[in-house]
Amino acid sequence: MRVREPRRPVPSSSPTLSHRSEIVQLCATSSEREPMNTPAPRRRTPRIRSFAAVAALGLLVSACSVNDPEAPSSDNGDGNSTFSIAVGIDPDTFDPAGQTTTTVSNMVDYMVETLTTVDDDGQVNGKLAETFETSEDGLTVTLGLRKGVTFHDGTPFNADAVVSTLERITSPDVKVPLGSPYKVIDSVTAVDDSTVEVKLTHPSPGFLSALSVTTAGIISPASVTADGNTNVNYQKPVGTGPYVFGKYTAGENFSVTKFADYWGEKPYYDTVNFRIVPEAATRESLLLAGQVDMIILPPVSDLKSLQSNKDVETLLAPSDRTIFISLDFQDPLLSNKETRQALNYAVDKQAIVDNVLFGAAKVLDAPMSPSLFGYCKTGSYDYDPAKAKQMLADSGAAGATLDLLTPSGRYVQDAQAAEAIAGYLRDVGLTVNVSTSDFPSFLARVNAPHSENTVDMHLLGWAPPYLDADFQMQMFRQATHPPAGLATSFYTNPQVEQLLAQADVELDPGTREQLYCDASKVIWDDAPWIFLWAQSFPIVHSADVTGIGSTPTEKFDAIYAHPAS
Repeated sequence: MRVREPRRPVPSSSPTLSHRSEIVQLCATSSEREPMNTPAPRRRTPRIRSFAAVAALGLLVSACSVNDPEAPSSDNGDGNSTFSIAVGIDPDTFDPAGQTTTTVSNMVDYMVETLTTVDDDGQVNGKLAETFETSEDGLTVTLGLRKGVTFHDGTPFNADAVVSTLERITSPDVKVPLGSPYKVIDSVTAVDDSTVEVKLTHPSPGFLSALSVTTAGIISPASVTADGNTNVNYQKPVGTGPYVFGKYTAGENFSVTKFADYWGEKPYYDTVNFRIVPEAATRESLLLAGQVDMIILPPVSDLKSLQSNKDVETLLAPSDRTIFISLDFQDPLLSNKETRQALNYAVDKQAIVDNVLFGAAKVLDAPMSPSLFGYCKTGSYDYDPAKAKQMLADSGAAGATLDLLTPSGRYVQDAQAAEAIAGYLRDVGLTVNVSTSDFPSFLARVNAPHSENTVDMHLLGWAPPYLDADFQMQMFRQATHPPAGLATSFYTNPQVEQLLAQADVELDPGTREQLYCDASKVIWDDAPWIFLWAQSFPIVHSADVTGIGSTPTEKFDAIYAHPAS
């Protein structure tokens, strides 16, 4: 078998941590910084090794030329302290209702709060709703709201604000990609200033959990028509959170500032600055140079070295995110189940996990992560190129040409993994054209109605914002085909629809769990994806700061970060 290894370290010329220590010294001597202008990520060819020295030089240049608008984790000289985080993607939208990815939701969470929260064990707790009660028939949810809370614009948080937000995320006029759990809402009523009654069309076991998702973050009703916002284009969120919307420069950075009248525990830092840095190696170099305090998704090839570096703390956090190749179920070629199964047999997922992701993932054995309620071990598509070739021949797909689209910097080794997958598909006789895109452009391409421009295959990740198969199964329902949702394979099966409809209203946990398991078996056999892996979520931060963690829904928890001493 042949394994593509696009990021295997080359000791003699690649920028290792020892080399990067030299970069730190060089960067530290620079008194001026160029304005940040992060270029669009370029497609890498994994077989080429001879450019390693050039890459190392490029890393040095990029690490030293990125603008540093806020001094990280320090006093800026004006009495204000700043915490700086480097992330890989530019926000596609700041609208809580429009969220599609946890990285951007993490930013929005600094400003906008939800009615409930869900802990690591899946238990629902109160946030802006201090109490919540579901009627015996499961059709009425009563929320008792927290008092004395104010939005950033001075508007009081009350029942009317909750009604306004929940009605907005169920409005047909507003694009809500993760809106499926809220379609169960029949009506929302303000009983009094601090009590809201939500009527449901049918019992929904996951509804209280769904109120913890950023999509359902409560915004000031007055802000919907203020500061350039509209109901359908809401880009400057006004919430009740500990931070206020600051400045945003597309492709460069986004900042939030501390809200003086926050109702809860006050965070330490006056400003949090999110640096948009698509290249993982550059994010790492910025951290080691002291230009940022924290990064997510460092180069996974460096994880062991980072873990032994006393200057940083490394978290290899668990995640419920599944990574997969979404196959266009409506494409004439890919509509054949035998062809889709052949693509699964053609790819050695474990070899890619070992050699491209450096072990930072676990191969899927079901269409969801094991951390979700409703998971059951479903099956496997063992690497079998001979079987894949025969199935492609039998289905009439031998020698076919397929296009594969991938983001870069969004998931662990995403572009590199896509190249490796393409290599395996070429090995069984297919022609595969790989294209790479920044994440907002990628989303615009895949989160659109099916058309002649729909790409054959694309690499995507899905992380349910609460630990329940209910949210994972959005990816396999006709009601959530784009643009209504992110079921980007355009897959549908009447048997799956029936099983999920039963699970929607089933209140017995054991029966509900079995329904999800039965649906998983059908989905696995149908193979609307090339099932890949559940990734880990690496977070690295300076040892000079503490109070940083993660959630199992792949979010970093750094709002209450503070100096270690």
